[in-house]
Amino acid sequence: MCGRYVSPDEAAIERAFGLPRAGRGLAAHYNLAPSERAPVIRWIDGGAQLDELRFGLVPFFAKGQPGRYATFNARVETLETSASFRGPWRRAQRCLVPALGFYEWHLNPDGSKQPYYVALTDRPVFAFAGLWDRSVADDGTALESFTIITMSANALLSRIHNAKRRMPAILTREAERVWLAGSAAAAHAVLARYPDAAMRAQRVSARVNSARNDDPALIAPLPEAIP
Repeated sequence: MCGRYVSPDEAAIERAFGLPRAGRGLAAHYNLAPSERAPVIRWIDGGAQLDELRFGLVPFFAKGQPGRYATFNARVETLETSASFRGPWRRAQRCLVPALGFYEWHLNPDGSKQPYYVALTDRPVFAFAGLWDRSVADDGTALESFTIITMSANALLSRIHNAKRRMPAILTREAERVWLAGSAAAAHAVLARYPDAAMRAQRVSARVNSARNDDPALIAPLPEAIP
C-alpha cells in the first residue's frame, strides 16, 4: 500500500522530469495523505503537464462525490476489472506521481506498528505509476483526482510492510515516458517491482501517524536500523 508519501517542491519536480517552469509555487509536503491535493504529471495534448489533483480517485460516474471505499491505491492485479479503475485504464488516463519517498508501517509482535521511511538510493526524485479521472457533479463542478498503483512487495518491503506485503509501483526513469504516452500493453509491461538493492529504509518517529504533522523532521531516522 501507499497512503502517505513525501512530495517534492515544484522546482525539484521540474528539474527531475524536464518540465518547463510553470510558476505555480507548489511546496514540498512531508506527509501527504488521501483527500489532499498533490502534484501529478499527465500527458495532455502531446506533452507532459504538471497539475494538482486530489489524492484518492473519484470515478467519473461518482458525480464528484468521494465514495465510502478507499481509492487512493489501485491493485495492479485488478486494473482492468475494478469498477473504479478500469475506466481510466481504458482511457489511458495514466499519470506520474512525483515523490521523494514514502511511509510504510511494520507490524511488531506486540501488535504495535513502527513507521518506516522508504526512499531510493539511485535518484532523489522518482515517480509512482498512477491513474487519474475526472468526475462532474450535478452543478457542473469538476473534480480531478488520482490513485497510486500497488503490487506485491519486493524483499525489502516484505520485511517492512509485513502485514500486507504490498508496495507502490515505482517507475524507472526509462519507463516514465512509456507509462505516460505508450500503448496499454507497453504501459502494463513497465509495472515491475523496483529492486530492493536500489532502495533504503529507516525507522522514523510515530509523529507521521498524524496527517496533521507535515515537516522535514518526519523523515529524520531513529537510531536503530531496520532488522
